[in-house]
Amino acid sequence: MRYVSTRGEAPARDFEGVLLAGLAEDGGLFMPESWPEFPAAEWRALRGLPYAEIAARVVAPFAEGCLTLAELRGMTAAAYGGFSHAAVVPLVQLDARTHALELFHGPTLAFKDLAMQLLGQLFDHALERRGERVTIVGATSGDTGSAAIEACRDRRNIDIAILHPLGRTSEVQRRQMTTVLSANVHNIAVEGDFDTCQDMVKAMFADTAFRSEMKLSAVNSINWARVAAQIPYYVAAALALGAPDRPVAVSVPTGNFGNVLAAWAARRMGLPIERLIISANRNDILPRFFTANDMTARAVEPSLSPSMDIQVSSNFERLLFELLGRDAGATARTMRAFRDTGRMPVPDAAWREAAGLFRGVALDDEGTLREMRRVHAATSWLPDPHTATATYAAAHLAPEDPAIPVIVAATAHPAKFPDAAERAVGFRPALPPHLADLMRREERLEVMPNDLEAVEAAVRRHARRNAN
Repeated sequence: MRYVSTRGEAPARDFEGVLLAGLAEDGGLFMPESWPEFPAAEWRALRGLPYAEIAARVVAPFAEGCLTLAELRGMTAAAYGGFSHAAVVPLVQLDARTHALELFHGPTLAFKDLAMQLLGQLFDHALERRGERVTIVGATSGDTGSAAIEACRDRRNIDIAILHPLGRTSEVQRRQMTTVLSANVHNIAVEGDFDTCQDMVKAMFADTAFRSEMKLSAVNSINWARVAAQIPYYVAAALALGAPDRPVAVSVPTGNFGNVLAAWAARRMGLPIERLIISANRNDILPRFFTANDMTARAVEPSLSPSMDIQVSSNFERLLFELLGRDAGATARTMRAFRDTGRMPVPDAAWREAAGLFRGVALDDEGTLREMRRVHAATSWLPDPHTATATYAAAHLAPEDPAIPVIVAATAHPAKFPDAAERAVGFRPALPPHLADLMRREERLEVMPNDLEAVEAAVRRHARRNAN
């Protein structure tokens, strides 16, 4: 399997090369040169298998030529063996057709663990084989950072520096990052919003000299391996509900577009996903696009669902590349226009194709609290604020055929957002035992201005200190 950049000016790579590179040198994102497709019999053969086995078999075509199925089986078994639920990603039925896919049984209580725990195994394998060391830099709006840190902490061939927006994550989210005191971990709180952090990370990758000096790599969803590692949980859920002999729909709370892109990729591989439903908070750029072809960036507004406080959704570029017929030049021009003007000129035909598959809705904070309250009253199951937007979207945008079940991606444990939970239902969900003392742990972080040169210097100091 080979991978190409969405902007067409970077050399093609194999899976291991994409894993270690993260972002393409031309600023684009890597995509498979061709899509693997599973026939119905192959999907059926996955039914009833343990999650780690499903994950290994689904990821295997993307790693072809770099990893054997046996190697992947060892990695997925190690990645998911420590999850707190035997099913890893259990389904909870909320009503006659709606099923919550609980993606929060990993070490940091968020869906990012499903990919990050596997990426830690993949990085170890590749770096040990090559005898190399990398510096991972990433931006987080809340959950990616803690999941990445947990996956990379104490690994001898990795230094990791995570940027988060100062004061714009929940306290639990922040502490899950800043209380990890491992020598190879550095947290930087940037004075700005998530898009500020994300722009800095992209700028570091675009700085050729710095990228080479630090041997930069990425574990957020600009890294294709992250997206590939998220596909299996949609497969597992769809199979449990009757696929491939029954279509399903999915509803996904969406910030950076990587999670729902994984569901789209599963569909591209032949899984019968009838509709992709996305939900957002007041930062509604993606619902605006799918509803009215309005991809116009506005100021980021803080909300009860901070992981979706985003206006520039990096992974949308991957979908755009496909919508434009894999025309890398057109993709690059469109992304430059968006960068320069804050508006994305998507041709009407391409937008109509997207709107035929995706539906989107936004929910403000008050609506989110009402939805948390409604779901809990009806089912005794409490969604976190992000998931609440997706249960709302599932109720309002499900396919017309009531026989089609809807899978809601439950992306975080409600205990990560205790203030919102208390406002919605009057109590603060308890953290699991392994995090019970989180609020008493020592924190370590560096507060920095929105200054790329200063942040690069901090990353350099961190990596050099550990390499010596």
